[in-house]
Amino acid sequence: MDDTARHFNISTDEAGEYYKELHNRHAFFLEPGTLNVRMAWPFSALPTDFKVQVNGKTYYANCAWDMLGIPVVLQKDAVIEALCAESNDSVQLEVKDGEIIKSRSEAKWANNQLLIHFPLPFARWYDDLTFT
Repeated sequence: MDDTARHFNISTDEAGEYYKELHNRHAFFLEPGTLNVRMAWPFSALPTDFKVQVNGKTYYANCAWDMLGIPVVLQKDAVIEALCAESNDSVQLEVKDGEIIKSRSEAKWANNQLLIHFPLPFARWYDDLTFT
């Protein structure tokens, strides 16, 4: 938050108020009880099972949905590595020009297709966002 305050030439208290407002508007997610940013969609501030490599840099996504959003937001090609939550199998996707061009998986998928499963409907995601 100090960097944000310096960058925008505002006080840290004012930056904190903006962080709270952005959290309340679901623009990002603060660690409960703090002003530390945990999620700034589609990015995670913490390491996760959803790693996205872009131009030699590793980004972490919050979930399978967000891992597909990082190449979109950055408008860059990417290699995505993820773990299937159900089987713990690794999955690798390559994104080029906004399209998934190649995938590799330890799991056997029906018709060679990968699916993303959401355990809760969107309306309930904020009930426990770190679980969702």
